[in-house]
Amino acid sequence: PSISNAWPTSLAIRRKASNCRAMTEPDKRLNAYRADVADARLKGRVTAERFSEGRVMQVVEPVISVHKEPRFDAMQVSQVLMGEKIRVFVVENGWAFAQAERDSYVGYVRADQLSLLVNEPTHRVSVPSSFLYTSPNIKTQPAVVITLNAEVTVTVGIEKFATISDGRLIYAPHLKPIGEFDDDFVAVATMFLNTPYYWGGKSATGLDCSGLVQLALEACGTPCPRDTDMQENALGTKRNVSDLDGLRRGDLVFWRGHVGIMTDAQTLLHANGHHMLTVAEPLREAVARIETEITSIKRL
Repeated sequence: PSISNAWPTSLAIRRKASNCRAMTEPDKRLNAYRADVADARLKGRVTAERFSEGRVMQVVEPVISVHKEPRFDAMQVSQVLMGEKIRVFVVENGWAFAQAERDSYVGYVRADQLSLLVNEPTHRVSVPSSFLYTSPNIKTQPAVVITLNAEVTVTVGIEKFATISDGRLIYAPHLKPIGEFDDDFVAVATMFLNTPYYWGGKSATGLDCSGLVQLALEACGTPCPRDTDMQENALGTKRNVSDLDGLRRGDLVFWRGHVGIMTDAQTLLHANGHHMLTVAEPLREAVARIETEITSIKRL
């Protein structure tokens, strides 16, 4: 299916996903607040000792973990990619309490993986993964892996290699200009077949079920929340969950805490902990194995 290239603001994503949840307070996954500090945009909605506008910084490592708590051994809840902007509200002991600008997700990241110098990206990586080199030679070492939807600022473009703002180079055909998208999110998702399952991951190194959906939709210009419940509430229109014979390519199938993408009327593509991989398998086999019931089917 062809996906719209309209990009609502991250605030709109946050509101749509958050408003769909019956909550007595703002969703802490999408709203940055603690007892001591909160996003100034939440003034009047939450209680905190102080409110902060935050400071926008930029991710300078290929992929960085977003943790639930400011510790290396705390659960990884998501990842942010090179070039993404992230709003930092406080830094303590090397950890930044921050919110990603792209999908509004809140958590803790290492402050030394961010830069105060924000370069406006000109291109995004449009393949599952590529490499950054120190010279225009594919034999150059060290080569650093960079993943789909990471953003870079190209300063010099040549036929084969493009130089980015930090002086490294990337194979130019692996890039697309910002604002130029793919048109088939199922085809994008299928490129990640056999990628290892990794809780909170959203890169070619490893990803989870909702990370796969988010990566694929964003590559096609469609904003997508991070977690399965957010995606279930915010994406598409509902279909009859009992009509498994009426599915088509691009439908999203949701269970509690899980999501997959239909590649055709019978086949489900999903990153899952059973195989510890991204696999394509008959939907009915997945339904028989998964202990919970399908909660919804959404059509984009």
